[in-house]
Amino acid sequence: MQETDLKYLKTLARVYPNIASAATEIINLQSILNLPKGTEHFISDIHGEFEQFNHVLKNGSGSVRRKIDEEFDNTLTQNDKKSLATLIYYPREKLDIVLMEEEHIEDWYKITLHRLVQVIKRVASKYTRSKVRKALPADFAYIIEELITEKAEVQDKEGYYNAIIHTIIRIDRAQEFIIALCNLVKRLVVDKLHIVGDIYDRGPGAPAIIDTLLRYHAVDIQWGNHDIVWMGAACGHPACIAAVLRISAQYGNLNTLEEGYGINLIPLATFALKTYRHTDCSAFSIRYQNDYNTKDLDLDMKMHKAITLLQFKLEGQLIRRCPEFDLEERLLLDKIDYERRMVTVDGQIYAMKDVDFPTVDPMDPYRLTEEEEQVMERLRQAFIKCEKLQSHVRFLYSNGGLYKIYNSNLLYHGCMPLDEEGRFKKVQILGREYSGRALYDILDLYARKGYYSKVNSPECQKGQDIIWYIGNGPNSPVFGKDKMTTFERYFIADKSSHTEKKNSYYSFLEQESVINQILMEFGLDPERSHIINGHVPVALKKGDTPIKCGGKLLVIDGGFAKAYQDKTGIAGYTLVSNSHGMRLVAHEPFVSMEAAVKYESDILSDSMIIETSQNRILVADTYSGKELQENIRNLEDLLQAYRDGLIVEK
Repeated sequence: MQETDLKYLKTLARVYPNIASAATEIINLQSILNLPKGTEHFISDIHGEFEQFNHVLKNGSGSVRRKIDEEFDNTLTQNDKKSLATLIYYPREKLDIVLMEEEHIEDWYKITLHRLVQVIKRVASKYTRSKVRKALPADFAYIIEELITEKAEVQDKEGYYNAIIHTIIRIDRAQEFIIALCNLVKRLVVDKLHIVGDIYDRGPGAPAIIDTLLRYHAVDIQWGNHDIVWMGAACGHPACIAAVLRISAQYGNLNTLEEGYGINLIPLATFALKTYRHTDCSAFSIRYQNDYNTKDLDLDMKMHKAITLLQFKLEGQLIRRCPEFDLEERLLLDKIDYERRMVTVDGQIYAMKDVDFPTVDPMDPYRLTEEEEQVMERLRQAFIKCEKLQSHVRFLYSNGGLYKIYNSNLLYHGCMPLDEEGRFKKVQILGREYSGRALYDILDLYARKGYYSKVNSPECQKGQDIIWYIGNGPNSPVFGKDKMTTFERYFIADKSSHTEKKNSYYSFLEQESVINQILMEFGLDPERSHIINGHVPVALKKGDTPIKCGGKLLVIDGGFAKAYQDKTGIAGYTLVSNSHGMRLVAHEPFVSMEAAVKYESDILSDSMIIETSQNRILVADTYSGKELQENIRNLEDLLQAYRDGLIVEK
């Protein structure tokens, strides 16, 4: 035995100090390996739509209802199953209605408690007793364990369990106990949650979404292009801050910043009112939803224009500072002919809808005015000093990355940059060429340096500029287009200038050799692995499908964001992977939590079985199972070391 191996075993012996403890842990781990794998839930492109996300999270994309159907089959009516499912999703809200309408509340309590205990027994059956015990709510842990554990020594089991439930009702703890049971069902139905990018922008609820994820028992996040820009803003990067503000203004979501994060926008509002008071802002309309307060419309349009021009200036400075990004063609403020109201883009001249830019000096268009400098500095300080935003972004860093390999699945938000031949595209990053997985890794590394490196150090500045590039660069894995035509969409009526060409990746989604090449690049077996992809809404209306390459690649962005639903025809795809296989779930638009509770309506419109396993998939077949097997091997080595006298038992 090598010295390093012996040192490791001595360290392990501190946890398992004798043969008995090591042997017990081996038996425990071996038993876990033979349990069914836990259910994984994949959600992508939430775009600030908190209520819809929250409902999908609560129902596990139909997983809760399927467990109810499995348990009660034909012994409950469809209405009873709907009522039980709604109670599990929204226990407090549903109880309020029941208490007002139910005449025989004690009978309802008894029936409901028995049903909930049955559901918990079913959802807990795939876990060890130890794991279930850790998930139990502290206030009711002992009682729940008594109710869900089979007791061979009790003769009258029904009487024993009825006595416990009767006592819960008699001492007026039924409501809180029901809530605890409902939350436990949701906790056990899904073992692992994967968010495949774009929590932010479009809708107003990103702060509430991340607050929910912070409380979730097991989650990982693959950063989307919108998330990465918010991460850059939290670093204090001016161009990212301007982009976050512009999109928030454009979609009528400045409240996300002001109320969700407490960021003071008065400096921007004051500047916009003064500077753009007599300026045409008609090109800066607000795409607001029904809950938008239209009294703010005029001010928001002025703020929208002010921050958009600031964004173009700041991005121009960045592009000049970083010639390696190869984005000189996006420098457009210096291509404007103000007298003729024309602009030259990619060698072609277009008429402009608006050239009323009071802060732009045609001789030095990317220079900020003194007032703009002051506004941006105050905004920068507000972003970097916002404790809630910083805690959310730290969560994205600690639980996220540009990709994830988990249980033979490769998860990423955007694309694998490819050239026109379907080969990994070579991209220059800080003077070196990267492609394939190495490109993902170097961008991920510098995204972290941008946040964690010493403030104002060269590494910090490089990292923050690269964060911006990840969100906007033509060769970025999460952006996936040749350019961002934001300028053209605001100022040029000719829609031919708005075209954004997708990366070649999207033309190879049905080519098995290319998909296999990507999977192998990440060390995965193409015959039993999948790519799970977000970013591009699936236009179901136009006959598009989320299932690509015979099921090897699954696109699960179906349009959570209301802004996309006219194009997609649905309100999002999600994916569920359990011990029986994989199921893709399509969702109808979500009305409201109140409607879901009152009318017991769910939002599942259809589900498609992607893959069915002939034999039930066990923990031993999973990513965590491989780690457990390695632990068993180490413990067996420790046992042998004890028996050989190399390590002395304690």
